[in-house]
Amino acid sequence: MSDLTLTKTRLFEGVWEGQLTHEGEGNMQPDIEVTHLERPIGGVEVTEAADGSFWTLRVPIPPEVIADGVQTFLIRDRRAGVTLDSFALMSGDALGYDIRAEMMLLREELDMLKRAFRRHCLETT
Repeated sequence: MSDLTLTKTRLFEGVWEGQLTHEGEGNMQPDIEVTHLERPIGGVEVTEAADGSFWTLRVPIPPEVIADGVQTFLIRDRRAGVTLDSFALMSGDALGYDIRAEMMLLREELDMLKRAFRRHCLETT
């Protein structure tokens, strides 16, 4: 188990950012690895805050890994050998079908609620 806790702060301009905090005693420097399809992502930055209370993690998303479907990135603590967090990018036609299917389900549920509400209004008047 890792003494590190990772909290996502944002995804902006192709860079995933998070904040690392350490639970425990002593001066510790994190050893972080980010992978996509079991291949390491380069350019990962871990910067310590001025007061030493946390680190900022910056993961640039390489353009060559962006593709249709779901692309998952794992953020691991190398020392403990555990996954701290993950994030995914979804794009392309496959995503469009998922959204359309969800919208159809939502519309059907809304229609069902409208019918039930109208029936309730008729029965109570």
